[in-house]
Formats: sequence, C-alpha cells, structure tokens
Amino acid sequence: MDEQPEPVQEPAPQTGGGLDRRAELSEFLRTRRARLKPEDVGLPDFGRRRVPGLRREELAQLAGVSVAYYTRLEQGNGRNVSAEVLDAIARALRLTGAEHAHLTHLAKPKQHKKKQTARAQQVRPALRHLLDSIDTVPAYVVGRRSDILAWNRMAAALFGDWAELPAPERNWARLVFLRPDYRELFVEWDQKAADIVGLLRMDAGCHPDDPKLSALVGELSVKSEEFRRLWAAHDVKEKSYGVKRMRHPLVGDLTLSFETFRLVDESEQSLITYHAEPGSPSAEALRLLASWGADATRAGTGTTAQ
Repeated sequence: MDEQPEPVQEPAPQTGGGLDRRAELSEFLRTRRARLKPEDVGLPDFGRRRVPGLRREELAQLAGVSVAYYTRLEQGNGRNVSAEVLDAIARALRLTGAEHAHLTHLAKPKQHKKKQTARAQQVRPALRHLLDSIDTVPAYVVGRRSDILAWNRMAAALFGDWAELPAPERNWARLVFLRPDYRELFVEWDQKAADIVGLLRMDAGCHPDDPKLSALVGELSVKSEEFRRLWAAHDVKEKSYGVKRMRHPLVGDLTLSFETFRLVDESEQSLITYHAEPGSPSAEALRLLASWGADATRAGTGTTAQ
C-alpha cells in the first residue's frame, strides 16, 4: 500500500479564478491531523509538542504508509494515490463520511467537473409546480454555492421575499454572513454559519476550478471576519436534517425540523423543507403565516432589496 506519488512540484497557477486544489488538500490534511491527540488513537504521548496534534510520522504509522509518502501527500501531491491509501489515511485521521468524501474529491478530482461548473443552474418546471402546490410547509430548492434557486410562498413568509433581491444575492452564504436580519432570525446563528461554510467546503472539493465559488469565498473573506475564521478551519458538512430555532418578526419564536431531499438528476440540487411538530406553538405560528399570505411575505425577516 506504500506506492509512491510523483515528485512534488510547485503548484500551477490557477486559471479562471478557481481555488488551488493542492493547497486545499494540504490544509485539509494538516488541520485534520492537528485536531487529534496521541491518546485519541492509542499512541503514547511523550510530552510537550511544538504544534498541536499528531506528528506526521505518527499519522503515517497509523495509516501504514511511509513518512515520506504521507509528507508528499500533505504537501498537496495527491496524484497517483490509490483509493486504498486514502481509505487508510481517512481511518487514521478518524474522518467522518463527509470528510472522507471531501478528501477523495481533493486528492482524485474528476476531470469532467470543470465543464459542469460553467452550466447555469436551472430548476425543472415540474419541481417549481410542486413547490407552488405545497401550501403549509416552507420549502425551497438550493443548488451549488448555496444558491437559492426556487421557493414557495411559505418560504418567503418565513425567510423574507427573496424575489425582491437581485439573483446573485439569493445565496445562503451571503444572507447569513452579510445580512444583520438573518443573524437575528436564526437563534443559533453560529451553528447556521458553520453549516453553510461546511457545505461550501464540500462544494469547493468537488469544484475547485469554479470561478464563481472562488469569487464568493473571496468576497465573504473580505467582508466577514467570522467567515474567514470558519473557512480557515477546513470543516466540511453535507446537507442533512435537523432542527432550527428561529425568531420571526411577526410570529416570534419557532422550533422547526428541516429535511433535505437530494434530487437524483445529477443537478446537485436539493429540496429543503421545514415543518413543525403537530399541535405545537410553532405549528400554530406557521398556520398564522400561511393565513396572512402576502402580508407575511412582505414582512418576512424584514428583507428588502439592497
């Protein structure tokens, strides 16, 4: 399992404004290694360390590869690395499923991804009709880069009328990090922010050559100190399910469960729905939002075009 990758070369200049995949691979491995302690993996700890986390030689030992091999990989040279070696390193680093997938995307990128990044994101008409038919549940479709592509009336009532925003601003990352009203909407704003950055990190692993994603990351890094800190952590996350607590300007506090339904047409789009426990105060609040119709949509989170 100790095959040798090609000799390390200086990273090639990025074209089209994309992210440096080799730098992403290097930083991801380094930050994953730094979060582990020897006792976490059953190794003895011989006193104070100059930097936190496992040493490279310790990680290489756990993965069953040579120190030189792992060092080259952590320097960003993932060419010729086998799936078996990546699996071993993922186990040694105690990676989650999302992190393992991210590592694979960074080390063994698919060559067709660059063409896909240039394609405009389109929502199928039938899916738009489905959204319109859902009367009591906030629902929307999110695509690459956390872009909000389509939504129903209840989503507008809950989150604000995204139709009033220019298309480039209909993006969860921009809304969460650059809009004070969304900071007030999400009670656990810190968790929402971390989730968004984790999703963008997964996207970056799949599409490092996407200039729009690179531009988004650059913009948010300049405008938001919180985004810079979270982006530097290299944490990744996949869309899933859970509970969000919100504080709506019209109906007050809500506790809503959300579900993610990944569409199967390879469009990298997901349908997100929010619902409340039947009979709960949050269910009554959603019912009120639905009954208010356009008035609630105009109020939303106080969102207006900027």
